[in-house]
Amino acid sequence: MYKKLNRVDHKVDFCVVGGGISGMCAAISAARHGAKVLLMHDRPVLGGNASSEVRMWICGAHGDNNRETGIIEEIQLENLRRNPQANFSIWDSVLYEKVAFEPNIELLLNCSCNFAEMAGDRISSVRGWQLTTETWHQVDADLFADCSGDGILAPLAGAQFRIGRESSEEFGESIAPPQADCKTMGMSCLLQFREYDRPQKFIPPDWAYKFPDEDTLRNRGHNVSQGGQNFWWIEVGGTQDTIHDTERLRDELLKIAFGVLDHIKNHGDHGADNWALEWMGFVPGKRESRRFVGDHILTQNDIRSEGRFEDIVAYGGWSMDDHHPDGFYHPGQPTIFHEAPSPYGIPFRCLYSKNIPNMLFAGRNISCTHSAMSSTRVMATCATMGQAVGTAAAMCVEVKKSPRELCRTSISELQETLMADDCYLPWKARRVADIAKSAEIEGSASAPELLRNGVDRQVGTCTNSWEARPGDWVQYSFPRPTKISGARFVFDSNLDRKIQNMPCSYPLEGHPNFHTPTTLVKSYSLDFIDENDTWQSACTVDNNCQRFAKFACPMTAKAIKLTIHSTHGDDKVKVFSFEPLE
Repeated sequence: MYKKLNRVDHKVDFCVVGGGISGMCAAISAARHGAKVLLMHDRPVLGGNASSEVRMWICGAHGDNNRETGIIEEIQLENLRRNPQANFSIWDSVLYEKVAFEPNIELLLNCSCNFAEMAGDRISSVRGWQLTTETWHQVDADLFADCSGDGILAPLAGAQFRIGRESSEEFGESIAPPQADCKTMGMSCLLQFREYDRPQKFIPPDWAYKFPDEDTLRNRGHNVSQGGQNFWWIEVGGTQDTIHDTERLRDELLKIAFGVLDHIKNHGDHGADNWALEWMGFVPGKRESRRFVGDHILTQNDIRSEGRFEDIVAYGGWSMDDHHPDGFYHPGQPTIFHEAPSPYGIPFRCLYSKNIPNMLFAGRNISCTHSAMSSTRVMATCATMGQAVGTAAAMCVEVKKSPRELCRTSISELQETLMADDCYLPWKARRVADIAKSAEIEGSASAPELLRNGVDRQVGTCTNSWEARPGDWVQYSFPRPTKISGARFVFDSNLDRKIQNMPCSYPLEGHPNFHTPTTLVKSYSLDFIDENDTWQSACTVDNNCQRFAKFACPMTAKAIKLTIHSTHGDDKVKVFSFEPLE
């Protein structure tokens, strides 16, 4: 007699399908704002293209001080604190713990979404198969987010989507081809090398392709000793189906990758005598497949005009990095970097479905053209969209509105919530608490007024910070005893730092920059004057490693003072925000 397979039913407010960087940020932000969340991910580790299975670095906006903050900065700073050896297993554990130990999140790994049940035009539930437990998981939810990359809910739920390249005429995009087609950017299996103190031999497999001379790898940089090379140009699939042909394309990528390795080690001088293969990806990293259709389709022209939308909730700033669909087999340059301003805004209308009223999305599958997606697809940009989607989902649950209704009626509240959580929105200033604005502020060094201007990073030449040294203090004084719920801090994590989240090679001398930024405040204290004119301690932090902190410490105070005791190395201090909260 046959036994039925296990089935587990779940009921949550918000179901996120896909646990890459965008899905993680969506799940975490929704949970932190009170929603009950389930994250379904089809791999054993989180992070998607940033995980140990693919190992693409997290790229984002170009330019000084444009690094993305919020949850993605929190994750990367925790990795720098715990992972000075730049070990991918530790990186995976940082990603895992941020979701697995977050209250309000139920995490399903190794669970592939493959069915959606509809109630009219709304998704009522999704079902996933968990390979490791031989269990079906049925998830009922009010809201769903597709952060799967490939956009699995498009065929399952009937959501409108696009695939391929638009014609230049459709949206007036100068970098689009004259005729529309189904071509995309391809996928890559990355390589990583490690340097040793003696020569390392490599014997290629018989099935590897042969690249006997430099002409066979023309326009493909492959000098290992120069560093900074993850071999992203080992790319195929742009002229095939990057979803349904993935297994066959992976096989092709492996033949190319091992052939390239053979060329580097055994054919000519590439500075690689003491370098050996550390790791090769057997899971292809994808760049492009389905793109959902929302209430707005972001275009090249939107990006070029800086995306100054009223409903801005995220930003980008990577060049429009359009890989040739022929990938490795294109004899010319593998990509063209078309100019894009940094930053440019991304509107909320690109992050929810046009025809499925309870579905949002974040990542490379948002509502945009192929040309625009060549910029928005990078993971730090996807992270900002994910946090926006998760925050919006929690608000939708709380006020019982659809994403479209939220966009029409409450976009300013969504923007304020994001900025309060240290998500930068270009051209906008965060609303500062009234008790901070009306108080008298003074400090032992420089002018502290910029601490309450609502901009929590340097923008252009304006530092937007209180500049001091360890030992200095800043204080708010109130005209009468005032009830305070807590305090908000934003410190300097050096948003201009050039280090990636993880390296692409391992030189013999290691990675000396993998440590907490020296600019960050390490220890500080918060004190207040109570109703009896007595100084009291509210909190002391001795080993801070984060840029953003918010403490709940209810008090009635006549004054509240922040004192900086030390940094992680610098003798100067920048504080972008210190604010008592109502």
